Amino acid sequence: MTRAWVVVNRNARRLRAGGRLLGELCRRRPGVEVVETRSPADLDAAMAAVRARVDGDPTGARAAIVLAGGDGSYMAGLGALVGAFGDRPLPPIALAPGGTVSIVARNWGMRGDPVRYASGLLDAIASGAARATRRPTLRVRDDASAADAHVGGERVGRERVGFIFGAGLVARFFEVYEARGAGGNAAAARIVARVFAGSFVGSRFARSVLEPSACGVSVDGAPAPFDRVSLLCASVVRHLGLGMRLTPRAGEALDRFHVVGTPLGPRALGPQMPLVLAARPLLGPRVDALASELRLRFPGGAGAYVLDGDLFHAGAVTVTAGPAIDVLG
Repeated sequence: MTRAWVVVNRNARRLRAGGRLLGELCRRRPGVEVVETRSPADLDAAMAAVRARVDGDPTGARAAIVLAGGDGSYMAGLGALVGAFGDRPLPPIALAPGGTVSIVARNWGMRGDPVRYASGLLDAIASGAARATRRPTLRVRDDASAADAHVGGERVGRERVGFIFGAGLVARFFEVYEARGAGGNAAAARIVARVFAGSFVGSRFARSVLEPSACGVSVDGAPAPFDRVSLLCASVVRHLGLGMRLTPRAGEALDRFHVVGTPLGPRALGPQMPLVLAARPLLGPRVDALASELRLRFPGGAGAYVLDGDLFHAGAVTVTAGPAIDVLG
């Protein structure tokens, strides 16, 4: 009987060139099958194969899906799984290390050496000792792509399923981070420190990241009390990396997420970093709520947003509560 499929993203930073972590993820275990993917087509094929195997199992057993990679790998893998299963119940999933940061997995229990953690996780799944915890997700739909889904001949927008959504400074931070080589926590911390220091004097670099831009926002149908955004985040996990705890109520409900947004400029927003680190509310005009729907509209149809570390562009974006998932650990 197949207990689990390990779906390994070979494009993830720690898995590209082989090594001990890849070896541990691919080590033979009873009831565990390993699939290596290098493209979205590979990922879709892997999840379709899982669906076919589940459909063909007369016992109705649902093998676990272990997503090995970073935050973008988890988002892409979960989206492909939802696409393959549609409205049917999803198999339990597990998040194994392999990326630069793996913020979501760290929120849900990943600690210590990645190789040791992967070994313990997969051994527990293979032996049937792993236990599941019900977790929330985000469903994100935008209007951007020619490859969007269609229903009844009508374009309904590309749909993704993930965990951490951001716009405003979040998107601009990732634009800078990727332009500098996406060097992990150390590189990200240097960017944050430079933005924080520059916010006090209004440096050009701080303004380029923190300056508010035009964006219409509504939360659960109610317009936000501003029409420009410098920071907007919606999350189902509390820790956003680098000690940031902007969304301390994330995960309180399976059908809602914590959303925080503000239009404050660099000199007012930058000095509030200590509040974010202490999981305290921002000061000044803001939205700060548990919500089931967030809508954004960017003038000109060319706004940027981030989902689990991956950068996208769209004119309009809708974030809702996604499917609840069983996460093994």
